[in-house]
Amino acid sequence: MWCRSRYVLEGLAREFSRVTVSPVKNFSQTACKNTVVVERWWQVPLSKEGRPPRLHPRRHRVYKLVEDTKHLPKEKMELILTQTVPKFGGRGDTVIVKKSVGRNKLLAEGLAVYPSPENKQMFLDEKKQLQEGKLEGRTQTRTGELTVKFLKGCRLEVGMRNNVRYELTKEIVCRHFLRRLGVFVSPHALTLPEEPITRWGEYWCEVTVNGLDTVRVPMSVVNYEKPRTKRRKKWQKGEEPTPQGAELMPQGEEPAPQGEESTPQGAELMPQGEEPAPQGRSQRRRERS
Repeated sequence: MWCRSRYVLEGLAREFSRVTVSPVKNFSQTACKNTVVVERWWQVPLSKEGRPPRLHPRRHRVYKLVEDTKHLPKEKMELILTQTVPKFGGRGDTVIVKKSVGRNKLLAEGLAVYPSPENKQMFLDEKKQLQEGKLEGRTQTRTGELTVKFLKGCRLEVGMRNNVRYELTKEIVCRHFLRRLGVFVSPHALTLPEEPITRWGEYWCEVTVNGLDTVRVPMSVVNYEKPRTKRRKKWQKGEEPTPQGAELMPQGEEPAPQGEESTPQGAELMPQGEEPAPQGRSQRRRERS
């Protein structure tokens, strides 16, 4: 039996040595390691003090499965981003991702680091310096980038009354930003044209996000209308009135010439003054059938 098993192992080793290794290697070549919890089917009896337990050569090698960890839900890992990553966050944000994503993408590409006490303290100090304005070469945050992208595709409409004299101010434009677009803009982050805006027309305004990126937003100053009036005008514009006395006809049909009556298909023309002959019972039954 020992000789047979030896020959089998030697044959497997020869076959394995013939396998050609592909020059293209995957990122991770380590096998997936799982933990299996087992328990002896036969309990080992207590041994004398100071002596090792006596194991049966066959009985005490039988195990029963208690738990297989490969069926458990996969745990996630915590990382700190070193730069802005789409769909994850910005620099200094703590994210919880799958281990495969964290190891194969974020850590491998240098986009994140482990949340060690030193790394946490480093990003905390950087955040304090950002708040105090001492840090040079700072970058835009993830929310700031999303705000800039949103404002680039927006157009602001400001409604002003025509029965009073007015001059458009930063406070009025900031209120319309919040009301129309849902974006809170501080007056110090807003820039208007140098000439005062006192009439309707097309203008522009500039918004600075976090003191880094500036976006120019087109602005239309129009006559102020109540929401109810706007809804009524929109409803009237969508409705096309039909001229009085006009009848709607199916598409493809032509109206009959004036003075002639259209005859249905299959009907016979009868001389004027004659009445149709009465139908008998048998004829009516045939028509019904």
